[in-house]
Amino acid sequence: MTLQLNETHDPCLTSWVASANRTDSDFPIQNLPFCVFRRRGVAEAFRGGVAIGDQVIDLAMFAQELGDAPELARHAANLAAYSSLNGLMGAGRQAWSALRLALSRMLRADAEPRSGMLVAQADAEYALPAAIGDYTDFYTSIHHATSVGKLFRADNPLLPNYKWVPIGYHGRASTIAISGQVFRRPRGQVLPAGCDAPSLLPSKKLDYELEIGVFIGPGNVQGEPIHASDAEAHIFGLCLLNDWSARDLQAWEYQPLGPFLSKNFASTISPWIVTLEALAPYRVAWHREASDPQPLPYLDYGRLRACGAFDIELEVLLETETMRREQMAPARLTQSNFRHSYWTVAQLLTHHTVNGCAMCPGDLLGSGTQSGPRPEEAGSLLELTEGGKKPLGLPNGERRVFIEDGDRIVMRGWAARPGLPRIGFGEVSGTVLQAY
Repeated sequence: MTLQLNETHDPCLTSWVASANRTDSDFPIQNLPFCVFRRRGVAEAFRGGVAIGDQVIDLAMFAQELGDAPELARHAANLAAYSSLNGLMGAGRQAWSALRLALSRMLRADAEPRSGMLVAQADAEYALPAAIGDYTDFYTSIHHATSVGKLFRADNPLLPNYKWVPIGYHGRASTIAISGQVFRRPRGQVLPAGCDAPSLLPSKKLDYELEIGVFIGPGNVQGEPIHASDAEAHIFGLCLLNDWSARDLQAWEYQPLGPFLSKNFASTISPWIVTLEALAPYRVAWHREASDPQPLPYLDYGRLRACGAFDIELEVLLETETMRREQMAPARLTQSNFRHSYWTVAQLLTHHTVNGCAMCPGDLLGSGTQSGPRPEEAGSLLELTEGGKKPLGLPNGERRVFIEDGDRIVMRGWAARPGLPRIGFGEVSGTVLQAY
């Protein structure tokens, strides 16, 4: 892995799309995240798009305007013009970079404006950016693992394997949806306190999990692991992910094989995939305490400690039905940072394939709940309320222990440093309805 910046990262670049030049924009010309979209209310095909300011570039139209561009950029643009980005994801890092450079040059302030390629984000609707064949969720925050472990094993919160191996479980791709997902409260077996037998009940302990999603680019042949030093060449980009969780279902079912119905009823991702290239200026050192086990050799690589982590701020907000009715702003519940992750995205992919497992373009990895070291940085209600013992007070006087019917959860993410533009992820939201 090398840390390389190029002309697309120049913080002085501005765009002829005026909204991209605002300091509070998530989508300056240095970002250029990908999505799949179409005009809202119009019977037209979904196709690839790229965010710039408050607009979306139609990549199907962009591809038609690249007659004199390098062949690799034209090839990548054509792959991105379809209703999923799987083809582009599988094309590899050189193709992604060539397309990014062509987009950057076309959008710069000194280039000829081509507003006919733009659709206002306010007028767009979005689809999943890829056909997700498989989904694996990890458990990479040691702060989350420790806090949750204390609720069940106060004297031994972390199991012996946690500091040695990236823990994960296989999720359900069929219930992943794009931001704006609305779903019914899940039902399942629950063992109520004081009872000897479980009952089939709607979950009373519905929770969110603040996560980063990792979209896979080129896959690997079954039986051929992806080495840690090469892993990032197989990662297309990152998105926001809310892996909803039913904690009461989870408590009853998770032993001995891990989560099942408590996790597979809904997961929500943001429309935008931010490439690792866009995030290059926001990489930071990855740290492992000297007293902790150091990664086994297959999980170690040249620049792991120098710049293996990403400085991405993350926040969670809650909008209750009352807030919505009274037109109140959502209440912030927490703010954390992806830099606290115990394992890097490269290590997750490497471990996933070390046994020969085959990955495919468009597969999705979840980072697991991203909690920071301080209590107020917890990435779930389970932690913030200490298992439901300490309700949260909201600005309008309402209280929450877990998510109630009608609640909408909003997550946002961004990378920012002095002298550099804000590289945002937009937001991911989802709303819970009454159980069937």
